[in-house]
Amino acid sequence: MTDALTSTDALTHARELLSRTPLVDGHNDLLYAMRDAARYDFGEVDIAKPQERLHTDIPRLRAGGLSVQFWSVYVPSRLQFGMAVTQTLEQIDAMYQMIDRYPDTFEAAYTADDVERIVAAGRIASLAGMEGGHSIDRSLGALRMMYRLGARYMTLTHNDNTPWADSGTDEPAAGGLTAFGEEVVREMNRLGMLVDLSHVAPDTMRAAIRVSEAPVLFSHSSCRALCDSPRDVPDDVLATLPGNGGTCMITFVPAFVSQQVIDYNDEAAAAAERAGIVKPRAWRDPATKAFYEKYREEHPRPVATLAQVADHVEHARDVAGVDHVGLGGDYDGVDALPEGLPDVSSYPALVAELIGRGWSDDDLVKLAGRNALRTLRDAEGVARRLQAERGPSLATIAKLDAAGS
Repeated sequence: MTDALTSTDALTHARELLSRTPLVDGHNDLLYAMRDAARYDFGEVDIAKPQERLHTDIPRLRAGGLSVQFWSVYVPSRLQFGMAVTQTLEQIDAMYQMIDRYPDTFEAAYTADDVERIVAAGRIASLAGMEGGHSIDRSLGALRMMYRLGARYMTLTHNDNTPWADSGTDEPAAGGLTAFGEEVVREMNRLGMLVDLSHVAPDTMRAAIRVSEAPVLFSHSSCRALCDSPRDVPDDVLATLPGNGGTCMITFVPAFVSQQVIDYNDEAAAAAERAGIVKPRAWRDPATKAFYEKYREEHPRPVATLAQVADHVEHARDVAGVDHVGLGGDYDGVDALPEGLPDVSSYPALVAELIGRGWSDDDLVKLAGRNALRTLRDAEGVARRLQAERGPSLATIAKLDAAGS
């Protein structure tokens, strides 16, 4: 009974704390989920009402205390060139459609000052984050236009390499960043667009942190020391964040927080290969998806837990420092979530777990949003300085990478 009361008190405390401080989430894939569910038709799938097929809707956002969201404007990294740009524009358009349809809930934010003003007004500050450098088709002009349209971070790669940066889940080709890749980082710094290092290879992380004059972001990654996933951040990289000023936003994806889930996925992929599945790691491929649905019926997959997510939060704090950790759930971007974190209403449960582990209110406020907002604000300050020093880069991949070859 005492334990139950303590747990109840911690949850009440967590909700009260989140009611008075900005809660920032680094990554939510609702927009791509809406593409699949209804071709972005918020009349057909009205998120003002509970939506069982989604992790995200307005009632659960409010219940979770979420006040600042980076909405992923994701397109698959198999799309290259103009098609990737077009679909990214469609995703950004969907974000603005959502904001316009629910103006009492959402408002577009472009700066840290905007975020604070919108949160104070009781709305959810909404920023766009491009999930992969393929979204700009090797063009710094496209990068600048995406910034004008509201993109405030770009993940340098998704699951596949770009011609100028290595992904953590592809064969290395660029040695981290090519010369053009370094120029992309410099131009992002000049714009004030956050350099997001989730999904990228460790050498890409290290190269970007070396080149970047502004703080970097990991919008949805966890700790490789606890979970041997190529999507997670090695300790040596986490340890550089205090010098850079960046923030690692811990994700809730089971395959990035549970070694048991990783081992299961490896076994399932091996079984898929033996069965002749051509794309055993392409989870959205219809044949692959059908195989895994049958496989899971015969071999139930292990369940990740809220406590494991909290372990990653604490490990990042221990290595990088409490000023450099945040949260990036990846809701609506995965088909399973940890027990205890089923949807966007669940943030108070994670905060309550950390309260039970002895976290102070001040440290919880940093985790919830203060760190991420500081990272954004500091990147804006670097951009003001750089814009006074230089104009837009007119470099091209053909010129820079040919010169380095």
